[in-house]
Amino acid sequence: MIDSYPLGKITPEQFLSEYWQKKPLLIRNAFPDFEAPVSADELAGLACEPDVESRLIIQNPSTDEWLLENGPFDEERFMALPKTHWTLLVQAVDHWVPEAKALLDQFRFIPSWRIDDLMISYAPKGGGVGPHFDNYDVFLLQAEGQRRWEIGGEFNEGSPRRKDVPVMIIPEWEAEESFVLNPGDMLYVPPQLGHNGVAESDNCITYSIGFRAPSHADILRNFTDFVGEQVTSEMRYTDGDIVPQESPSLMKDEVFDKVRHIFESYLKEPGLLEDWFGQHMTEPKYPELAQPDEDAEPITPEDLQEYLDNGGLLFRAEGSRFAYRQKQVKNYVLFVNGVSCEVHAHEGDFVRAICDNEAIGSDIINSTETLEIAAELINMEALRTELDEDSEEN
Repeated sequence: MIDSYPLGKITPEQFLSEYWQKKPLLIRNAFPDFEAPVSADELAGLACEPDVESRLIIQNPSTDEWLLENGPFDEERFMALPKTHWTLLVQAVDHWVPEAKALLDQFRFIPSWRIDDLMISYAPKGGGVGPHFDNYDVFLLQAEGQRRWEIGGEFNEGSPRRKDVPVMIIPEWEAEESFVLNPGDMLYVPPQLGHNGVAESDNCITYSIGFRAPSHADILRNFTDFVGEQVTSEMRYTDGDIVPQESPSLMKDEVFDKVRHIFESYLKEPGLLEDWFGQHMTEPKYPELAQPDEDAEPITPEDLQEYLDNGGLLFRAEGSRFAYRQKQVKNYVLFVNGVSCEVHAHEGDFVRAICDNEAIGSDIINSTETLEIAAELINMEALRTELDEDSEEN
């Protein structure tokens, strides 16, 4: 567990009560002597990979025209870029770089199932993506070089935006505050607060730690889809208590009460909404990349036991999402990458450790049940061994 967090003199309790989703916070030297785990060359290399989500945003400072290109890119594209006023954005770097994933652990004073990913941007002087707003919280950590951040005003879907550009830009931007961030400095920006970042130096690298915030539309659609997959076609609207009425076209209030009762019955069904939300919030960011290798030799509980007996440790794999809930009967439901399983109450230490700790070993996986669950999570590629780590390095 992390003993300290990158909040300067602010405690996690004070940050959550006074700033989280309320107002911005500038934290000077949040990461003292910060060393970026991903260099500019490594970032460009990731942007050339077909499985990595990347973008180039280029501004013509003379005409204020903007261009958006989606990766993957090749080396020749980078060689042809102008000297200034462009930005390379690479999404979910924590999925590919273990050191980047470790950085996200520093932000677990927020529930870990709320953390989305680490996006890294590189820009020469003048590069940026224009004034905009996000519908989620974000920490903006300066890794290398300098970037000037401006903040001001609250915006939403109905706010004006430039329609002549391929990126979301707030027109007639007016900054209320401005800060120049140096390496190790960090700015917290709550949802819907306008902000604009411009590179003040070449080799400007900024890390954006974003958070998952499903929209109400997303919640409603996904929950009803989840429920719909579990009911049979015989479960239908019924009205065995109807009586003759003067106007056959009239829909009485009793009709709407019946429909309302259908919705309420599923919302009140014990565990249904809870299990859906746990699965939904732990779904992988890129489900197509989370499929296990069918040709890989599965690990057996016996193999895993031998590995643990020899001092082996298990780690959450990059890109995997873990969470859990405790049922009223004190059993636990473990959510991993959009699937769930129930775990007996006496295995609570295992559930908490596998979700919260950086690594776990034989002192935690000490029963047949936990050994079988851990083996299945390895085969799902949600957990990895030190052997996996060694093979990646080689």
